[in-house]
Amino acid sequence: MLTERQQEILEHAITIISEKGIQGLTMKNLSKRLGISEPAIYRHYDNKIEILLSLLDYFTNSTSGIFNDQSLSHLDAVERLKIIFNKHIEALEHTPALVAVIFSEEIFRNEAILSNKVKLIMERNAASIAAIIEEGKQKGELDLSIDTQQLTTIFMGSLRLLVKRWQMCNFDFNLKQEGDALFGTLNQLVNYKS
Repeated sequence: MLTERQQEILEHAITIISEKGIQGLTMKNLSKRLGISEPAIYRHYDNKIEILLSLLDYFTNSTSGIFNDQSLSHLDAVERLKIIFNKHIEALEHTPALVAVIFSEEIFRNEAILSNKVKLIMERNAASIAAIIEEGKQKGELDLSIDTQQLTTIFMGSLRLLVKRWQMCNFDFNLKQEGDALFGTLNQLVNYKS
């Protein structure tokens, strides 16, 4: 559980990364933004890597409930996937600056501990989605001929590309509306009968 000060540090770190990129996240910039000394930050985080790990944990904790709820849900598979899709959009709409952290693997590439953490998060999320797809196939809700891993990649990749485009457009379009349209198209593709 984060302390109030740790939460405040993370919020300012997200803003700095969003405005200046990962290179802009320094203890000096963070201390200026917070209006506290650098040693005061070190009482809460040992270094920048620890802050970034905490940011990844923050996002994972805020979205893990989405996957847990849907893994236990009795709704059909498509509806459960739609809820996961929409809840992620809502979380990112609530904190747009987080997009710069979550969808910027280049931030983590040169730090093994960070890249491993991102890999684990992606694998866990993909496994949750694949399990819902498999269950939907077994219940006859999804076409058995559709490859589960490919559909998982399409689902995750579509969400990622939409959010990345939103970020690159300076958040100037309605993410929820675009997300609804995109999921509608994904649903049509999954339910297409030749």
